[in-house]
This record gives sequence, structure tokens and C-alpha cells, in this order.
Amino acid sequence: MPHSHHSHSGQFCKHATGLLEDVVKEALNQGFEVYGLTEHVPRYRAEDLYPEENDASVEFLMTQFEAFLDEAHRLCDTYSSSLRLLVGLETEYISALDIDGLSRLLEIHEGRIDYIVGSVHHVNGIPIDFDVDTYRRCLDNISLPAHVTDSMETDQGHERLGIFLDTYFDAQFELLNRFHPELIGHIDLCRLYAPDLQLHAFPRAWAKLERNVKFAIAYGALFEVNAAAFRKGWSTAYPGNDVAQLIILHGGHFALSDDSHGPHSVGLGYSQTRDYLRRIGVMELWTVERTDIPNAGGRLSGPVRVSGNWWDHAFWGGK
Repeated sequence: MPHSHHSHSGQFCKHATGLLEDVVKEALNQGFEVYGLTEHVPRYRAEDLYPEENDASVEFLMTQFEAFLDEAHRLCDTYSSSLRLLVGLETEYISALDIDGLSRLLEIHEGRIDYIVGSVHHVNGIPIDFDVDTYRRCLDNISLPAHVTDSMETDQGHERLGIFLDTYFDAQFELLNRFHPELIGHIDLCRLYAPDLQLHAFPRAWAKLERNVKFAIAYGALFEVNAAAFRKGWSTAYPGNDVAQLIILHGGHFALSDDSHGPHSVGLGYSQTRDYLRRIGVMELWTVERTDIPNAGGRLSGPVRVSGNWWDHAFWGGK
């Protein structure tokens, strides 16, 4: 049953390390049975390049992504007898260009992309997961309504954070509505640098989150349990306990992801993830499988429940 549905490599992602094939080899070595290869989609404006990409161009990002698809499918063929590899992508939503670009990309590469990891990494065009200073800059750039600008600084901060969360969950909903991603990526990444933030303290944002959860469940999406949060200093995986309980309340299903950024982080944090899931009472895990029937997004894949008690698998003995 050991699965991961979200990964990166230094070969196709500047903030990761190692070759994609070395990531696959490490997954095989650890006993994974299903492993998803999901590099980031291209971005479409020079201003959206990260500092480590200062020698790149938006044209290069497209060429790099196409090279990823070629290599991922080669690896699928090479390792088909020992490991089920899935070829996916992780979304970006910075501006309308990303929505239009993803639509074109999916059309051009129809049949080559098994599934989508639907993720948001920006609010109002500013990265929210690059570093804490950039996150704070994003918050500082939130415009406040007139009735709040004369209030106390504490109230302004709360309102600014609420608008930030509203914007994040609205962008997430647009992604879900447009593309029906099979996997909802780190759904509460918006609180990466504030892991103790109680989202229900922001009623507007909580209502938008609940809307997103119910919509995703209705079309058959899975919610990733992303072990990378432990690498970021969280005491839980993404999603945190409050959001996980919301998903459980509405009958949602979970799938594992290590969100590895190179061979060194394949399976990293899985022992903590197991303990977290057991602690909050997750009795089922699900995975993505190829099918012959198009799903809500038109791709040939669908959710499948892992049989038996997932925590009894021999894989966990080595974690």
C-alpha cells in the first residue's frame, strides 16, 4: 500500500535536488508500490520566476516541463514491472495566465497526464511558501476596507489575515471548478508560517474552505496528507487537525504524499504521518489509479480505496 502522489526532482525543479530517475530508484528501494511524478507546471511571466531561476526564462520552463513528461513516461516503461508510476503535474495559480496556460497544456498533452495535484502557492501574485519575509510582504500588501483603516493595529492585522485567507480559498476554488484536480494539494498551505492559526476564527474563510471541501468531495477528489509539513516544523502533516476533521466530517478521503524534493526526502516524515493519521482516526487511505473511464476532469484516472488496514502493511515496519 505505500504510496506517494506528489514529488519533485532537481532535474526539473530548481529548488529540488537529484535526477528524477534517482527519486524513482529511492522509492523502489523503500518499498513504495505507487509513486506519482508531479513537477510544477510552467509559469508565464518573468516576474514570477524565483531567485534560483534568474538564469532561466518562461520559454525554458515550458521546454523543461515537456522534457519532464518525456522522462516520466520513459521511467514508467522502464520500471513498470516493479513500481507503478503515475505521471501528473502540480498547478500554479498566480494570474489568469496560469489558468489559460494550464488549459492549453492539458489539451496539448491529452492522454499523457494521469492526474493533477491542485495547489495554490501565491496570493495576489506573491509567493506564500517561499520564505517568511515574502509571506509577511504578502500580508502587508493586502488592502484593507475603509472602515478598518482607522481601527487598532491588532484589528487591522486580523482583518488583513482574514482577507488573505479569503483570497487563498477563492483561488483554490477556481482551480477546483476549472480543472477538477484528482488530488487537492496541501489544502491549508496558507498557514505554513502560522501552523497554530485556527482557521475557524475567520468565519468567512472557514465557510470558503468548507465550500471547497464539499465541492471536491462531490466530484471525487482525494485530499493529500502531505508529510512535508513535518519538514517545515509542523507537529502535523498538511492538513492540520481542524481541516482534517472537516474533511472527515463531510466524508472526504485521504491519499499519502511525501512531496519529496529529491531522493533524500522520499518517504521522509512518513512515520510521523502514520502516527498523526492514527491519532486523528483516519481508518482508510486511498490512491489514484488509471482507468478506462474519464473522470470529472476528463482524465483517465480515479480514486481507489486501499484494501485492509493500511497501518498493518509491512512498509511501516521500516519507518
